[in-house]
Amino acid sequence: MLSLPNPVWSNQKREPTPNFLFIMSDDHTSQAVSAYGGRLARVCPTPNIDRIAREGMLFRNCFVTNSICTPSRSAIMTGKYSHMNGVYKFTALDQSQPTLPKLMRKAGYHTALVGKYHLHSNPVGLDYWSVLPGQGRYHDPEFIEMGDQSPTGWVRDGKRTAYRGHSSDVIAGKALDYLKNRRPKDKPFMFFCHFKAPHDTWEYARRYGDFLEDVEIPEPPNLLDDYQGRSDALKKTLQYIGSDWGNHTNFRRETKHLEGQTRRKMQYQLYMKKYLRCVKGVDDNVGRILDYLDESGLAENTIVMYTGDQGFFLGEHGLYDKRFMYEEALRMPFLVRWPGRITPGSTSDGMILNVDFAPTILDAAGAGPHPAIQGRSFVPLLEGKAPGDWRKSMYYRYYYSHFKTEPHFGVRTHEHKLVYFDRIDQWELYDLKRDPLEMNNIYDDPGHKDVVKKLQRELGRLQNELGDDPGDVGNNPRLGDLAPKAP
Repeated sequence: MLSLPNPVWSNQKREPTPNFLFIMSDDHTSQAVSAYGGRLARVCPTPNIDRIAREGMLFRNCFVTNSICTPSRSAIMTGKYSHMNGVYKFTALDQSQPTLPKLMRKAGYHTALVGKYHLHSNPVGLDYWSVLPGQGRYHDPEFIEMGDQSPTGWVRDGKRTAYRGHSSDVIAGKALDYLKNRRPKDKPFMFFCHFKAPHDTWEYARRYGDFLEDVEIPEPPNLLDDYQGRSDALKKTLQYIGSDWGNHTNFRRETKHLEGQTRRKMQYQLYMKKYLRCVKGVDDNVGRILDYLDESGLAENTIVMYTGDQGFFLGEHGLYDKRFMYEEALRMPFLVRWPGRITPGSTSDGMILNVDFAPTILDAAGAGPHPAIQGRSFVPLLEGKAPGDWRKSMYYRYYYSHFKTEPHFGVRTHEHKLVYFDRIDQWELYDLKRDPLEMNNIYDDPGHKDVVKKLQRELGRLQNELGDDPGDVGNNPRLGDLAPKAP
């Protein structure tokens, strides 16, 4: 039975109990956060999000464990991998299991969430919520308010109330309403503010229509990747620019007079301008919220976290969307500010995962860990004290084959990445130091046989440790059987 300490807001610690503001944007990737640098930093700066890094810490190696919306959100809320929380794709989260909101409420926090929820089942463990039904609309969005939920258990079936304006503006307005008027003043808060943007179909607020209009967006060096030497998975996917998205945008129509590489390049420009205009709207609204924290005096005792629900391709490998284990979809932006505890302007290369968010928040709140949680608190990393046994590898698994993206699983270390596409029985291996763009698959290179064996053993070890068993792997034995046995 779970045993948690007395409500943290009434304990005997002299240090005030922190509030938490967890801001998450849908499909906002680190390539489009200027604090990370890169080709887009000058054309689309994000000064408000960057401010969190400037006044706190930026993580360079934050990774998702299943790069798709609902599974990642479920991992964040439960601290468990997909095979343990039961959400492999767009299925409802079983709310009977321990979740971060329930554990924080039990620890004495007022818990609230506004914006994109996308866990499908009615919210549980929240004292206040106002959420978009499913993906929600960009313009004049509808919300389902607490008390209007559906008796069917599916949040999307609840009573809807429409609000005038762009979703990013409305969500920020609701966040400010919670901070000003709805939170009790005698309790700390755990507040989730989740933006819909910049998820496709990238419908920006009208005031940003001229933003970047006459600017040529820098291209990634592998925009025109021909996928030579890679597995068939890249060649089969419909995530490439100009393919699937033609079903829900006008990019095809606007470029039908062009051909070949010229058409691909123009489609990239159209895509990026829409995407970055949405990012601009998110950043401006993050600024509104941060300004209020300053004005109200809340900033001093509020831990602010900013992330996306996974990474996203912005033309790298000629792709958009996420799903693949390549760096751009695997890496999440993660910036955190904790006044008095984090050195301003610091960075961490420590490897953290989305399953670590829940135990970290519980730890920072002074609440004990839950035994069902698989992630690990990275509070020591926030304080600049990396434990000697901190992880040096991570496990990834994607199950769902929407967009004809092949299921796969793999292991990433600081030096290498090994990926197995189990349905087509093909491997990829990348040297991340020498080949950061992941253009040269060296799996079949005789000079890397020892690296392959070492990584396969590590992959098996992680599967054993995490309780995931994909079964036999092609012509190889079960990877878990390759892992070193405990003495």
